Amino acid sequence: MQTLRASKLGLDPNELSPAILDVIDTLSAAGYDAYIVGGGVRDLLLGLHPKDFDAVTNATPQQIRDVFGKRCRIIGRRFELAHVYSGRDMIEVATFRAPPRRPSTTAAGMITRDNVWGNIKQDYSRRDFTINALYYQPRKDQVLDFCEGVSDLRARLIRFLGNPTIRFEEDPVRMLRILRFAAKLGFAIDPEIIAVLKPALTQLLRDVSPHRLYDESQKMFSGGYLAPLLPLLEQYHVWPILFADVKAHITPLIQRAADNTDARIKAGKSINPAFFYAILLWQPMLDRVAQLQAQNMASFEAWTQAGVDVLRRQQKHTAIPRFAEVFIREIWELQPRLIQPKARQVPALAAHPRFRAGFDFLLLREQSGDPATQGMGEWWHNYQNLSNDDEREHAIKLLNRMQLRQRRQNIAALAGQPNAELSAEQAVSNGNTDVPTIDVPPTRAARRRQARANQVVESPEIIDLVDAELTGVESTRESVGSRRAQAPRRKRRPRDLSQVFMGPYQ
Repeated sequence: MQTLRASKLGLDPNELSPAILDVIDTLSAAGYDAYIVGGGVRDLLLGLHPKDFDAVTNATPQQIRDVFGKRCRIIGRRFELAHVYSGRDMIEVATFRAPPRRPSTTAAGMITRDNVWGNIKQDYSRRDFTINALYYQPRKDQVLDFCEGVSDLRARLIRFLGNPTIRFEEDPVRMLRILRFAAKLGFAIDPEIIAVLKPALTQLLRDVSPHRLYDESQKMFSGGYLAPLLPLLEQYHVWPILFADVKAHITPLIQRAADNTDARIKAGKSINPAFFYAILLWQPMLDRVAQLQAQNMASFEAWTQAGVDVLRRQQKHTAIPRFAEVFIREIWELQPRLIQPKARQVPALAAHPRFRAGFDFLLLREQSGDPATQGMGEWWHNYQNLSNDDEREHAIKLLNRMQLRQRRQNIAALAGQPNAELSAEQAVSNGNTDVPTIDVPPTRAARRRQARANQVVESPEIIDLVDAELTGVESTRESVGSRRAQAPRRKRRPRDLSQVFMGPYQ
């Protein structure tokens, strides 16, 4: 063990949050040992800004609750922890752990219960990586290094404490953690770890709860290092375990979405991790739609059912919550409506609660070279930038004209006349009488009217009845006309207004 001076390593207590200092000081005042441990110390030594801090102490969870009272809440069954609240911040406080007296593991070796308390020397050996096993006491200006963690930080190396195979068996999620750290920090992975990280070993992840894997995927999507992480998931055979229906290939759409997500996080903007799930599962969604439409299912029903089927299969690997499922399906179902909007529905689509997410999805597809968007991503972008209602109405009229022109071209292509863009009226007005006619399929209402007319024509009884009625109508018209011709016109006589009573007021 090495006891290093924190100030020489570049650590300053002023860089710590008030919440973690409050927890350390309160536990120390109560007579317990307390240290900052884990990723917070690692990031400080690397000159990064930690997103949170964790503490470790020799006090048991019950003793921690006695110290902090109502500010403390004990969680966890497998690993019992204490959450201590200081203002709006929450600090996770763990107790020193010792090796279990009796192993509580599954058949694959995964630890199911680890609540045996010990001392700090026993605790460091239970940690996974050397760079995370550094204990920082800010009030004493000390850093305790039991396993040359500072040297590994300087060498930019991720190394396990102990046998890599056994550590993976104890907790298979460490496979995801090691890839996350490699992508985030840009560190190399120890060759001993790479030697055992094979497809057979990654099958251990199937024993992990889908809810826990979903939480890990949230960390991967929202960490700000998604673009460098995706190739590692593919290289080390983890991709098929997390996303079984998605081919282990980074498409232009996935790459652009990953770059865009990382850029938003670095700019301090918010993201919804469910959006990247919509990106990943987009191709399986399209494949399922094609299958359902091949079974003569209507287009709208096919899109709805395909979304349900694809997300249901993904649930077996990562338990996507219900609210995230609804968000993803709404993005997917907006795509055909945004590509081929009806002119009168454009304002309603722009006011849709998921319009912004659906538009971002459409624009990413267009920027990644998807021809199915038909350039509507740029159109919606320009539409949103218009300053007043008159300009928007004009843009909608132009869109309607473009759609009509496209419809005519499609009909001409179906009729074998790809160059027939002018209507018959326009061609005659231009002096061209040799206009090729195009058979436009009649509407449903027109077909119904024609069917009723055919029934009337084909029935001889109805024909005789109609002829009789028409003959009666004509004879009635002639008799009425003759009577009008014979009747003398009545003369109008002027009225004597002096005899009219005008009321009580004169």
